[in-house]
Amino acid sequence: MVLFGEKNKMADKLINITLPDGTVLNKPIGSTGYDIAFGISESLAKQSIAVEINNEFKDLSYPMEKDCSLKILKKDADYALELIRHDCAHVMAEAVQALYPGTQVTIGPAIENGFYYDFARDKPFTVDDLEKIEKKMHEIIDEGLEFKREVWNREEAIKFFENEGELYKAEIIKDLPGSEEITIYRQGKWLDLCRGPHLPTTKHIGKSFKLMKVAGAYWRGNENNEMLTRIYGTAWRTDKELRTYLNMLKEAEKRDHRKIGKEMKLFTFDEEVGAGLPLWLPNGSVLIEQLENLAKETENDAGYDRVKTPHITKGSLYEKSGHLSHYKDSMFPAMDIDGNEYYLKPMNCPHHHKIYASLPRTYKELPVRLAEYGTCYRYEKSGQLFGLMRVRSMQMNDAHIYCTEEQFKNEFLSVCNMYLYYFKIFGIEKYEMRLSLHDPEKLGEKYVDEPELWIKTEKLVRESLQDGELNFVEIPGEAAFYGPKIDVQVWSAIGREFTLATNQVDFAIPSRFDLTYIDKDNKNQTPLCIHRAPLGTHERFIGFLIEHFAGNFPLWLAPVQVVVITISDKFNDYANNVFKELKSNGIRVNIDNRSEKMGAKIRLAEINKIPIMAIIGEKEVSDNSISVRRKFKGDQGSLKLNDFIQNIKKEIDNRIL
Repeated sequence: MVLFGEKNKMADKLINITLPDGTVLNKPIGSTGYDIAFGISESLAKQSIAVEINNEFKDLSYPMEKDCSLKILKKDADYALELIRHDCAHVMAEAVQALYPGTQVTIGPAIENGFYYDFARDKPFTVDDLEKIEKKMHEIIDEGLEFKREVWNREEAIKFFENEGELYKAEIIKDLPGSEEITIYRQGKWLDLCRGPHLPTTKHIGKSFKLMKVAGAYWRGNENNEMLTRIYGTAWRTDKELRTYLNMLKEAEKRDHRKIGKEMKLFTFDEEVGAGLPLWLPNGSVLIEQLENLAKETENDAGYDRVKTPHITKGSLYEKSGHLSHYKDSMFPAMDIDGNEYYLKPMNCPHHHKIYASLPRTYKELPVRLAEYGTCYRYEKSGQLFGLMRVRSMQMNDAHIYCTEEQFKNEFLSVCNMYLYYFKIFGIEKYEMRLSLHDPEKLGEKYVDEPELWIKTEKLVRESLQDGELNFVEIPGEAAFYGPKIDVQVWSAIGREFTLATNQVDFAIPSRFDLTYIDKDNKNQTPLCIHRAPLGTHERFIGFLIEHFAGNFPLWLAPVQVVVITISDKFNDYANNVFKELKSNGIRVNIDNRSEKMGAKIRLAEINKIPIMAIIGEKEVSDNSISVRRKFKGDQGSLKLNDFIQNIKKEIDNRIL
């Protein structure tokens, strides 16, 4: 118990609060971010929503008890969106319980572009309930309820939630580490278990949000647990941001790779073949072949050697690499062959290590760059499968580079520059490289227990990116188990984000496989290994390209590049000759000589997203020419057949966007 006089004495004690510009303020212990903001200006206090104290986000009302750094956050801060979305989830939960008494709330986080909350209710929610819930959320926001943080006794908290019938909340508290503080946030009379932080009041959320959909979700993601109802929403700072996002979703729906893939006859799935196992149709196979040709040319110029490895392998190989212990849940079950466990290949890495080890190596041969278009198989749960984006069979643009430490930076940067080269070809203007680092607390558990090597290789990767003046962000705790990595995020033409590729450092596995080279002093050394896949898998990358181009691929990539269209049947002989001439020049061409009206033929070509129509009529026959019509550009006039072929071959060969 603190006596009144002692409390005053504590309040008299000053602490040093350092602002971002270096200014140091001497303020009473217990001062809050709001106090500091108000002391600077009343306007700043009104705009403030949260604070960052010693690099940790806290409520604006959080009392500072010791010397610290302080950053006051306004609604334009990056972190503001996460707060808005998190608070929206709380308000949605309150609205649901107000409208549907007896509903239990479970977990409700902010997620990318929005938020969700899982509810336990005898009668699952439907989309018809969303409008009513949204209306109630508006009422709660209008009340301007203050978010208040409270610290509770663990046992009392469990008892409270059990008495309230909130059995899921009680279970969460029981499973929290004994050292963790139990914090509750109130908004008016409603409360929830939460670590925080939160905005000052519900009014700070604004009304730029929308409830989007409902879905089933197992409690804690375990299919053996109860099925809950998940309500998804999206939330933004302003109505303009919300409209932009909703318009992007509408455009994304039009560009859905599953829909366009079916219309363009690119790929299909069949229940008898198996879920997540795509069948590539002739048009889709063209896309695969063109991407593979691009990669092979690029890698050949960069000094890669091509290799091939089998589709199944003994489990002992994956035990040795460590993949079996870390990724077994993502692998298909083992097959018993002659008393040995064999697995469908989930990745190429161990096989490439064996190829490297098959020959003695010297420093003069390094770097060794081994590339493969191997098919890999991964077990994705049925509920996670999604068109080409999440599949169980994938063709990977894979390679491993074995190099010395001195060569590492140049090799790593060369791979990153390969990304930039591909981005230019495909018109990808927005991208982000994310440097995924290890968590020192999880060495030996999630990561290889080599602390010095982690620090060393992360430093090498960071310096490589800095030397190349590449934009990147650092993401702690997301490294591969054997080393740091770069994950490449790209944004499509409509601003939708995709994970495209990876560039990983493997400092641990080469030694497990006894990979060595003889250095200039005639001593055995272990190489570093870079695992890279700039185009990711064909499946995911083609899914991205379909949505990026809305199926309107550039000429070099289009499954059908030209369609020859006759105005009437009497020009069929000349049209057939044009068709054969184009085909003999390596151009992917179809012919439409049906007895149909021209308008119908043109519409079909446009539906099939064919870039060029070569139209044949009386004038074209007499002039030995064709009339050219290009998608998005309209009529291009008449061209001699030879000139037309030379022009488009140049465009195709140079992969013009």
